[in-house]
Amino acid sequence: MRNLSLFKLLFALALLFSSLVAQAHGSSKGDLLIEHPYATPSLAGSPHGAAYLRGVRNKGQQADRLIRASSPVAERVELHRMEMDSGVMRMREVSAIELPAGSTTSLRHGGEYHLMLMNLKRPLKDGDRFDLSLTFERAGTQSVKVWVQTPKDASGDAQHKH
Repeated sequence: MRNLSLFKLLFALALLFSSLVAQAHGSSKGDLLIEHPYATPSLAGSPHGAAYLRGVRNKGQQADRLIRASSPVAERVELHRMEMDSGVMRMREVSAIELPAGSTTSLRHGGEYHLMLMNLKRPLKDGDRFDLSLTFERAGTQSVKVWVQTPKDASGDAQHKH
């Protein structure tokens, strides 16, 4: 009986620990789950950088939109979309990023959407951390902690070049 109680205690602690680890690099705001905010190290001599989110999961019944972002590490943060234009990949600022109900929208390097950090106040280096404020049309504003890291698949061609 004593072993069973010890097992239950260890199991509960393992669940608590795993939930804390899962939330350590993400956050919730209303129906939105903001997963794994990260940035890549800035390129030498470049005044700009990029930040990403593994995803924004909208668990709600209503769509939302990411309408603004800001960070103390940059003069401004722009919402960007990559799209093909006459056979050429172009990056353009957009006024909002749609977050449909019941789905996950990714903002990943090499993906359709990302956040441009314009006029960095300092270069971004592997291991740095910084705050990023995200404003949603319905859910309001949520601050997240961004970790600067070199992506696992970052060959010279895979890093986002600006």
